[in-house]
Order: sequence, then structure tokens, then C-alpha cells
Amino acid sequence: MTEYSLTEALHLRERHSEEVEQHRLELLRKHLAHAARAPYYKKLFEKNNIRPEELSTLDDLQAIPFTDRQELDGHGDLFQTVPDEQIVDLSLTSGTTGPPVKVPYTTGDLQRLAFNETMAFWGAGIRPDDTCLIAVTLDRCFIAGLAYYNGLVQLGARAIRSGPGQPARQWELISMLRPTVIVGVPTFLLQVAKWGVDHGHDPSRAGIRLLVTIGEPIRRPDFSLTPLGQTLTDAWKCSIRGSYGATELETGLTECGAEKGGHIHPELSIVEIIDDQGNVLPDGRRGEMVFTPLGVEGFPLIRFKTGDITRKYTEECSCGWKTARIGPIEGRVSQRLKVKGTTIYPETIFHVLQEIRQIDASYIEVRSAYDLSDEIRVVVGSRASITEKEIGALLQARLRVRPEVSILDTQEVHNVMFKEGGRKPKRFFDLRRGEEI
Repeated sequence: MTEYSLTEALHLRERHSEEVEQHRLELLRKHLAHAARAPYYKKLFEKNNIRPEELSTLDDLQAIPFTDRQELDGHGDLFQTVPDEQIVDLSLTSGTTGPPVKVPYTTGDLQRLAFNETMAFWGAGIRPDDTCLIAVTLDRCFIAGLAYYNGLVQLGARAIRSGPGQPARQWELISMLRPTVIVGVPTFLLQVAKWGVDHGHDPSRAGIRLLVTIGEPIRRPDFSLTPLGQTLTDAWKCSIRGSYGATELETGLTECGAEKGGHIHPELSIVEIIDDQGNVLPDGRRGEMVFTPLGVEGFPLIRFKTGDITRKYTEECSCGWKTARIGPIEGRVSQRLKVKGTTIYPETIFHVLQEIRQIDASYIEVRSAYDLSDEIRVVVGSRASITEKEIGALLQARLRVRPEVSILDTQEVHNVMFKEGGRKPKRFFDLRRGEEI
């Protein structure tokens, strides 16, 4: 990857898009030429008569077939472009939607990832005088925690490598080291806040000015906060920025202060939104996100179908950056539900559940029904006075369908959501595909 100083990178984001397109086209050509060294893409290019040097516009990328997640499963070695001797880190995807995929990183890939997070954190408002508590996994072959740490170090901020879990330990570090920023999963950050209140700590007076969240959406499609996002900001009395990333993409996006989507890094990625037929959609239309991460050395991907549903926006952001943005994740293609003619996504159900104050935690089970309609069971944890009938009625009023509802003790629900070894809470169990709870 071409090295950029912070000044150069900021300048690139503040320039008019016309001036940046040629630079990105050159980066794309280099990326495709490098990817052609991988057995998978070498064969794909030969079959489709693709020559990277002949690309004349970024739109020419659309002539290249998509890469599906299924093609990575069990065949990851076909995407590696460098010998094993050049690999310095082996990471694994979370396995949330399939078996974990091994993703090899070179030294250059780790430097690229650090630069990615430096720019993401800078855009979110983090500066060298900040101290950041990293409350996400930094081990178990998980790349995000390492990326955050390296990005903060490169930015010049101070990093506290706490890791997830144990709210008592988080408060010990908060009290002792006085961080100004916390990075973590929203539901866990809410647990930390509640634990603090129960044990004599006031989150609103802890000196935290910013939360950066990972793994769960905190905004609706219109960019308003979800009930979970609003509860977090109320508890900590601070700003909040959502982020998006995936291990296999080796790239992450984070909201800026305008809170209107995650900025795409122009020198690191090209993002498209497609419909079910694979057609690229215009701005603001909901569809599946397709990602081409530029400049990756060890595991380059081209037009990777993420399975995530979102929207793309290219109008200039009020923060001053002229880069395109990705809206909140609205669901996953594989988790699309069909209930008596109505299509819904699990996230829509979770947004309603978050508005019910008596519910502490929840997950969804889905099964196939004989009439081509999915059967949905909503499992909630609650210690308060509310009935399954009341929750079902509230869901029906908002969703136009009425799923089965079961109320369990909150700890039972947490035990299912936070199984040992899990990096983030699992909230959707697709029993249509034989998944186990």
C-alpha cells in the first residue's frame, strides 16, 4: 500500500471527487493485478478475459463477477497471493454466519489496517490527547482489537488494552486511568454502565466523552439512534459513533461527527450496493453491500458480497469530507424473514424490543413452516412485570406480524447469547439451516 501521512490522507478526503477518481482507478488496477496472483482470481480472469490494465473507469469493475462467502469457505488458500513466509499474522472470521475463515496478514496488511483505523478514529473525533479503553477481544485470532490498538498508537492517542467482560475490571481501569473514549459492543457497554450504577459509580461523571461501538447497530436507516443507542448516550452522557468492519475485508468504516454514516476510505476500498439480481443501485437505495478492499497483500478480494443490507450516500458530508458513506446495517440477506407475505429483518424486531423497558436481553429463533412462511420465536429475558401476550401485541402493532414470544430469566438468555468463546452476542439462530442454539 502507498504510504500516506495524516495531512495527505485528510487532504484526499477534502478534495473534489473528480480529482480523486483517477488516483483510485490506478489503485484499483494495481489491486486487480496483484489479486490475479491468487489461484482463484487467476482462473477467474482467464475465464472472463479480464485484463486489469484495460480498466478505463471505476465502473469497469462491474464486469468482474462477484465473490461469495461460500467461495471462501474451505477454499481460503486459493485467495492467498504471497508465500507463507511473508505471512506474519493469522486471523479468523467470527463464524457468525458460517465456519470461520482463515485470513492471512502480511506486515504491509497490518500497517494498512492501522492506517485504516487511524483515519476512522480521526474522523470519529479522536485526537492525540485522548485516552481510549479498548473493551473488545484482542486475542483468540480476532483482528479488530489489534487493529484498534495499532490505529490508536499510530494516531498518537493512548490505548488501554482491557478486553471484554468483567464490568468490575472496566470500572477499576476507568477510575484509575481516566479514559475519555471507550470502544466496545453496545450491549456490553450498557452492562458496564448498569453495573457502575449498581456499585456506586456514575457513568455520566466518569469523564467519557465518546463511545465507539462495534458489532451491533446503534442507528436506524434514517440515522436516528436505536433505543439501545439512545440508552447508551443517556447513561454515559456522551456522543456515540457506530462502526462497521469484517475480518476478511481488512477494512473498517466509522461514523464522523455528522452521524450520517460511515465514511469509505478512498484509498482503501470501493463499495457498491446491489439488488437481488446483482445490479448496482443508485444512492439511497437499500441493497446488499459489495466490497473491494484496495491494497491488500496477503488475501485480496474483489467485489466481495458481504451479505449485509445497507445504503450508500455520495453527497458531501457536513463534516467537510467529500468521501462516500455507508448507512446503518439494516439486516443480512441470509437472515431475511418471510412471514405471511411480509418481509422483515431481525434488526427490525430488535429495534422494537429495545423500546420495551422491561426487556433486559433478547434473541430470535426462526424455523421453516410448511406454507413457505417462516416461524419466528422471540426469546426475551426480563425480571420485570410483563407478559408474553403484551410483548406479542406490541410486536404485532409495529411489525404487522405476531411472532411467538417466550419470557425467560435474563441470565438464561445471556447464557445463550454469550456462549463461551463468542466474541459478540449472538442474537439470531437460524434453525432453517440446521443451526444449533
